[in-house]
Amino acid sequence: MKENKAPSKNLPKEKKPARSSKAKAQEFIEAIIIAILIAVVVRTLVVQAYKIPSQSMAPTLLVGDHLLVNKFIYGVKIPLLRRTIIPVTDPKKGDIIVFIYPQDRSKDFIKRVIGVGGDKIEIRNKKIWINDRPHEDAVGVYSDPVCYPAIVQPRDNFGPATVPRNSLFVMGDNRDQSLDSRFWGFVELKDVEGRAMIIYWSWNRDDQNNPLTKIRWERLGNLLR
Repeated sequence: MKENKAPSKNLPKEKKPARSSKAKAQEFIEAIIIAILIAVVVRTLVVQAYKIPSQSMAPTLLVGDHLLVNKFIYGVKIPLLRRTIIPVTDPKKGDIIVFIYPQDRSKDFIKRVIGVGGDKIEIRNKKIWINDRPHEDAVGVYSDPVCYPAIVQPRDNFGPATVPRNSLFVMGDNRDQSLDSRFWGFVELKDVEGRAMIIYWSWNRDDQNNPLTKIRWERLGNLLR
């Protein structure tokens, strides 16, 4: 009776077929496409970066501030139709929001919510009144001592006007240097892009010294309120 011999350790191992360069290229392209799709979804529905181009929100926001804006906080919208499919919450008074500029829909504006649907807004000699009560304007800055009558322009004397349903009345914190609801009207809720959350980068382009001094280090990571 013959004994079974153990397999020789010297036998060649079975080799796995090498992936072709075509397969590698296909995997690489698929990974890029997936990454792009994820980035598009995040940018469209979750968070987006914005840069401040003007002084209308100073000193809260300065030219050269780069922000992250939470787009999910006010619900998920169908991008082109601007229709909310997953409601979360509505903007509240005091929120700093990014929205589509009503007079030029190719532009985004950033302002602070002063009034919501149903609020009665009036400005008397630069003082804001909401529902016939004075508004505690802790963030507003007034740099021009001139006070214009309403017949000249609505900057310093406005209304009274009632904010329509599903709309907002917004103003820049730099009250005398802001083009806002006093001049062009209300913002519809469907045009709100999101709420400004944090300054992740700030660059003073007017500083001509050492590039490191152009960075506003003290502003990096500031949460917005």
